Amino acid sequence: MMCLSSCLPTVRRLPAALLLALAACGGDTPPDAAHRGAAAASGTPGAPRIPPPSLEPERSPDTYRVRFETSKGAFVVQVKRSLAPRGADRFHELVRIGYFTGVRFFRLVPNFVVQFGIHGDPAVNNLWDTAAIPDDPIRSSNADSTIAFAASGANTRATQLFINTGNNARKLDGQRVFSPFGTVVEGMAVVRALNAEYGEEPNPARIVRQGNGYLQKWFPALDSIATAVIEPTVPTGDPPVRAPRE
Repeated sequence: MMCLSSCLPTVRRLPAALLLALAACGGDTPPDAAHRGAAAASGTPGAPRIPPPSLEPERSPDTYRVRFETSKGAFVVQVKRSLAPRGADRFHELVRIGYFTGVRFFRLVPNFVVQFGIHGDPAVNNLWDTAAIPDDPIRSSNADSTIAFAASGANTRATQLFINTGNNARKLDGQRVFSPFGTVVEGMAVVRALNAEYGEEPNPARIVRQGNGYLQKWFPALDSIATAVIEPTVPTGDPPVRAPRE
């Protein structure tokens, strides 16, 4: 769910004035047993089976990196959990279960935001679209290249995210619902190059109901995510001590 500038939340279109006021505008790890027991089939060809949201999301690492492979190239997000713990945990869960495979970047406003996170399968959206998490306090500004969950009000963050493509601190920080939890540390040029020809024209409510079929029919040139995976942790610390040769 998102409210940014003329943002459209996932379930309904809000009046333009209200929208403006609101926002001024994974990996290779398999799902856990609870996920497997209640898995929902994705209708997107080649996409993984997407389970419903966990009742209590697994705690994510203090820091982790997610690599997105897109139709324009790759970019990497560095997450710092202390910035927005609930957001970081939900993002980790979404990546871990393969949620982003085939997802389109549906809202692109140059020098403002790139928005994504509505699944291509309406059946998956039925499970996830209202699976909101509580808000996190704002501990980091919505600066250029930061990533945060979209929202349409207090405690409405679910699956939609946006990457700031401009410094939006003055526009968004005061809304107190857009809590950045990470930063694009590689490939920001790829993010800026994503196809913005349709601007804010795609209707999020229709994407929720009709999935990628709606986008493919009316907005076929939108860029998409091929994969999003959690990068392996690189060990840190002193190198091992080697025994001297005789």
